[in-house]
Formats: sequence, structure tokens, C-alpha cells
Amino acid sequence: MTSIVTYKGNLRTEATHLQSGSKITTDAPKDNAGKGEAFSPTDLVATALGSCMVTIMGILANNEGIDLKEISFEIVKVMDSNPRRISRIEIEIDMKTNFNSHEKRRLENAAINCPVAKSLHPEIEQIINFIYPE
Repeated sequence: MTSIVTYKGNLRTEATHLQSGSKITTDAPKDNAGKGEAFSPTDLVATALGSCMVTIMGILANNEGIDLKEISFEIVKVMDSNPRRISRIEIEIDMKTNFNSHEKRRLENAAINCPVAKSLHPEIEQIINFIYPE
């Protein structure tokens, strides 16, 4: 078992990761009858995509001796209606370090082929931009 989730009322849940005990609270977004005081479940999906990409890049970097250093990313999640669903996830990954063309290609390929990216429905558009220093 991975986690236990408890409905706390008022469109809020609390998920507990069983291995670590860490907790995540979710709240329905304001545009869907919620308070928007925490990540929504669809926010977590979009965030999981970015986190997975960077984690897989880190694994590749460790295995190939690439000094990845610090990376940050910004996420935009776009919702559609009829049915209400995620239609697009845009991620801008700020690499903060310049790499040679071979390293860039390997890192970017690892990111776009991460398990979460491959698990999302193919109708969810994934727009990924890698930003390198000038």
C-alpha cells in the first residue's frame, strides 16, 4: 500500500504516505466549489509530472556523472470542461547550468519519458520548455 487518504469534510482530503508518514492536504479549487486553500488533486497531477521529470533527470545525472546542480520549474495546469479534466500541462524547467549538446539531449529525453509523463492520458497536452543560461 502506498498511502491512506481521509476525507476531512468541506471538499478537503488528507493523504498520508505510509513509508515516510508525510502528509499532503488537498482542497477543491475555488472554481469548483472549494476554498482553494491547498493543492487540488489536479494540481498534484501537474506537480507530479514536473517532480517526476526532474527526479528522472537527477537519476540519469547521478548515473552518468553529470553535475545537475539546482533546477527549478514552473507549472501551468489548464482545465477543460465537459468533462472537467486537465487538458494541458505547461512546464518551464530552469536548468540554471549550461550543458553540452549530448548532456542536454540525454537530460531532456529522460525528462519527457518519465513514468508520470508516460502514465498521463495522451489527450493531455504536455508542453515542456527547458531554459538554459545564456
